[in-house]
Amino acid sequence: MLALCLLHSVMDRIAVNMTETKALPDTIDETQVAEAPAPAQLWEEVKPETFLMLRLAPLQTDRATGGRPLRFVQFGRAERHSKDVSLLRLNIQLPGQKVRREQNHLDVWVDHEKHIVRFGPDSGLQIEPWNRGIGRFLIAQGIHWAQKKWSSYKVESFALPSKDGLNEDTRLRRDHFLKTLGFEVAYADAQHMKGSFKEVPVGNLHSTWNNDKIQIIEILEASHMLEGAEKKMIEQEVLIRQHEDRVGKYKREDSGLRFTIACLVTFAVFQAGLLIWIATHR
Repeated sequence: MLALCLLHSVMDRIAVNMTETKALPDTIDETQVAEAPAPAQLWEEVKPETFLMLRLAPLQTDRATGGRPLRFVQFGRAERHSKDVSLLRLNIQLPGQKVRREQNHLDVWVDHEKHIVRFGPDSGLQIEPWNRGIGRFLIAQGIHWAQKKWSSYKVESFALPSKDGLNEDTRLRRDHFLKTLGFEVAYADAQHMKGSFKEVPVGNLHSTWNNDKIQIIEILEASHMLEGAEKKMIEQEVLIRQHEDRVGKYKREDSGLRFTIACLVTFAVFQAGLLIWIATHR
């Protein structure tokens, strides 16, 4: 009787273990499904492939952004095309300065099925340094690219960040920036917080920027600038060397004059002492 009870107990444990073993893969599968990464966006890893140099002209100090000295930055671009979608990716890199991934970055997506052009990223265009004309330059480049083949497409309507409405000066700058490029800004409230620009044909936009703020420097022009800078440096080195030689000559003459003066003073003191001694010993 005892053996029969032990046999039933062992069989129950084996059944429980088998049930747990069968349930374990289901639990693992659910965990794996929950932790599975989201599918990658189309052309997410595309990076700029062709580069140009931009000259940011020196501007007067702005009370909001501070000093705006002469700077040179790198402008990169890349294109991708498929039957349904086209992409233009633009990027601005600052020498000796790191920026966040979403800064100085613009994507222009073209949906050939819906005939829609969309500007990205969705978080909005973030520029560093600000108030130097970079944002308008990037948008103008994207518009020019889209107008070459798809001027009849429409730019997708986009809701503007409400945080820009908190500062009146910032909002006015943004609205002026968009209207200059041909976008029509509208607000759904009287406080100018819920703003957006309407759909507009790509052909109606303006692909211009302020050439007084940003100039594209071609390779030959950049090499000519470097040659001119090197020539000026050599000329400056020659002038510095001439001034150093002149200063060295003056130092040597000064040392000689100091020695002569010291000798004259010593001789005068000796002569004065000698005269006093003669006068007192007569």
